[in-house]
Amino acid sequence: MAEVSTKPYLIRAINEWCTDAGFTPYVAVAVDETVRVPGEFVANGEIVLNISALATSRLLIDNEAISFQARFGGVPREVYVPMGRVIAVYARENGQGMAFEVPRAMSAPAPVAVASAPAIVPPADSPAPPEPPRPPKPSVDRPKLTRIK
Repeated sequence: MAEVSTKPYLIRAINEWCTDAGFTPYVAVAVDETVRVPGEFVANGEIVLNISALATSRLLIDNEAISFQARFGGVPREVYVPMGRVIAVYARENGQGMAFEVPRAMSAPAPVAVASAPAIVPPADSPAPPEPPRPPKPSVDRPKLTRIK
């Protein structure tokens, strides 16, 4: 029999604790191709999501994933996060919660296509750019400190 992960149970428990205590539950997510979130809000392969009842509709935290609908910039979006991609669940107000290990094979951020600009190469016969001016040397005298009683 396959071992059942405790992760979804812990996420549900911390979410419930946050709600009961009047805190805002957040989940940090390592984004890859299995995660459905608005890409424009992903930074360094991660996104932090507010999963409070005020921020979401149709929130479902089951043993496989967290899914809900939320507004991002006023636009309703469907969000789907597999349990294996959840990095942490915590209260925004005090940071209390729990962090989870993401398996190494999953920890690499999602590849992001970046258009690169062509390199600018000066012509071979152009003079070298002038050297920028050097900053002035600090004075030898140190500032005098006065003790105030």
